[in-house]
Amino acid sequence: MTVVTDAPTPKATRDVPPSMVERMTLILDAFDGRAARLTLEEVACRSRLPRSTVHRILDSLVKLNWVEHASFGYRLGRRALGTGGDSGQAELREAAAPLLHELHLQTGMVVHLSVLDGHEIVYLDKVGGRMAAAIPSRVGGRLPAHATAAGKAMLAWLDPERVDAVCGDRLGRVTANTITGLGTLHLELNRIRQRRGLAFEREESTRGVACVGAAVRGTEGPVAAVSLSGDVRTAPLERVAPLVVDAAREIGRTLHPEMAAPRRAVRPAEPVPADTWSPEARTRVLGGRVGGWI
Repeated sequence: MTVVTDAPTPKATRDVPPSMVERMTLILDAFDGRAARLTLEEVACRSRLPRSTVHRILDSLVKLNWVEHASFGYRLGRRALGTGGDSGQAELREAAAPLLHELHLQTGMVVHLSVLDGHEIVYLDKVGGRMAAAIPSRVGGRLPAHATAAGKAMLAWLDPERVDAVCGDRLGRVTANTITGLGTLHLELNRIRQRRGLAFEREESTRGVACVGAAVRGTEGPVAAVSLSGDVRTAPLERVAPLVVDAAREIGRTLHPEMAAPRRAVRPAEPVPADTWSPEARTRVLGGRVGGWI
């Protein structure tokens, strides 16, 4: 007579733990280092979880900043790397500091350095002398990315699907001028791309304040943004815009020398001239909207 014994649990059933925490841990453990870049299929293979399960959990991890998603696939996000990657931010601030001060000397406006953290920007530095008190921002402070020139400048370099994941259900109103529709935001980001990365905002985040920003780009996307802020009635955004672009580009070159193109002569620190751009250059970069706010 055949004796029936309890059969061992099939190995396959142990590959899909019932606990969500266990599944998330398996997925995060699939990334074997800070520099790991994995496709969805690679994460599923390493974690030994069903592809559909991995995709669903990765979407949640991306929204919570545990994982980042770009065209190459997935990598560990700021939370997984330790509350924002302080060492990387220190390097960024060190590279940006002299250019931020020079930008303030050239324009007399308030200069910000910020990074994208989910659907918000976080201010890493602020330079403005006595003018700084007129702008209600602070180092460590946050604002919705879609309501700021700096945030929109960084969002413009992300894939549209990534923008949807980050901002899709968080387009809160900050002022009467804040963009609150996802379709309108995508139109604005497309205009920013057509202006080669220049982003403008007028009283979208703070009443009485106008701003122009440009992203600091790395090898895999935006790593920060530089912006200039001033009184909405008098700020010469169109004239100072090229200086913002130059500063963002120089910071990117310092952080990523491999991306450096032939360098242009550095402008001396002096007040902004009456007209920084030629009419032809301004028309080309600003999409033909000369003489008015963007």
